[in-house]
Amino acid sequence: MQAAIQTSGQPLAAAQAERAHTSPAPPRNIAVDAYRGFVMLLMMAEILQLSRVAKALPGNWFWNFLAYHQTHVAWVGCSLHDTIQPGFSFLVGVALPYSIASRLAKGGTFGNMFGHALWRSLLLVALGIFLRSMHGSQTYFTFEDTLTQIGLGYPLLFLLGFRPARWQWVALGAILFGYGLAWAMYTYPDSAAATGFFAHWAKNSNLGHAFDLWFLNLFPTSQPFVGNSGGYLTLSFIPTLGTMILGLAAGRWLQNSARSSARAIPMRRLLSAGAIGIAAGLLLHFAGICPIVKRIWTPSWTLFSGGLCFLFLAGFCWLIEVLGYRKWAFPLVVVGMNSMAAYLMAHLFERFILDSLRIHLGAHAFAFLGTAFEPLMRGIAVLLMYWLMLLWMYRRKLFLRI
Repeated sequence: MQAAIQTSGQPLAAAQAERAHTSPAPPRNIAVDAYRGFVMLLMMAEILQLSRVAKALPGNWFWNFLAYHQTHVAWVGCSLHDTIQPGFSFLVGVALPYSIASRLAKGGTFGNMFGHALWRSLLLVALGIFLRSMHGSQTYFTFEDTLTQIGLGYPLLFLLGFRPARWQWVALGAILFGYGLAWAMYTYPDSAAATGFFAHWAKNSNLGHAFDLWFLNLFPTSQPFVGNSGGYLTLSFIPTLGTMILGLAAGRWLQNSARSSARAIPMRRLLSAGAIGIAAGLLLHFAGICPIVKRIWTPSWTLFSGGLCFLFLAGFCWLIEVLGYRKWAFPLVVVGMNSMAAYLMAHLFERFILDSLRIHLGAHAFAFLGTAFEPLMRGIAVLLMYWLMLLWMYRRKLFLRI
């Protein structure tokens, strides 16, 4: 395997290792940590339950606006909440070049690192299944969780990290075109939910749903799988890999720029990639070729959300790395440098903290602004406790890694 990975006749792993030893490692990009923290904060902030506040205050445009952007859109379109999973996936790609360079500098070999990538992939898939099974009567074998989707595509992403940059663009094009073509050529027996060409992307009436009807029923289940209520799919890991590849491109641009100057940021490339991605996704959508749907991760969604991720990354880099405004980002960095711990806290600690607050402070301790704001105040308390735990870990340099 190592001998097959070459560039200009020299093994690429050896070339990268030599470069890692002969040039100083680029400084840590705090903007990437801050962006990751922002993404995780959006996820943890579900506990604020803004939709309940908006429901209690009907007709209030402000709370309706906030509630809209803390929920997933029903099918077509995008809210701020819909950018969480793309952002998390994108940042996996951004971090990969730095991870490879660090491991090579410590004497790592391609074989060892690829073995670690496979192990990491397995752990992510297993952890995603575990988290989705927490409230079930048995193991719930489902593969649409964020961690599971990343884990399924991670080995291929790692291999692309050892190939020249042009390979990532070839792979991205093959994924988006091949995946989209397969869906376009497939006609579900009952696709009355949508008309025209968009019928190929209708909820639970598409190629991915047909695959899951076969695949998920191969596993032991309490009852036969007939469909995901949200329309989420196993096969979405394929275009999700496309999102991670976009992140890989961004990570390489940042890494290469940092070698020339500590604060050199490829702003033009990031902004151009963002604009092109958004425009391409919108073009596919409004041309009636492929709708922008996050729940099934359509190719147009990959491009559109990827464009947004480039712009988010550019914004954080501009504020933190270019202008040098870093202090404001500290709360986000605390979360971003321990993103896996933050993810697990949001899934494992919520009920324990809520029950503890109710037991020790009373059932309505957070109704001091009225019942309409009670869920919000309680959520702020839980969110603060999450952050304090992460701050304790940050100060003691306890970072959860897989």
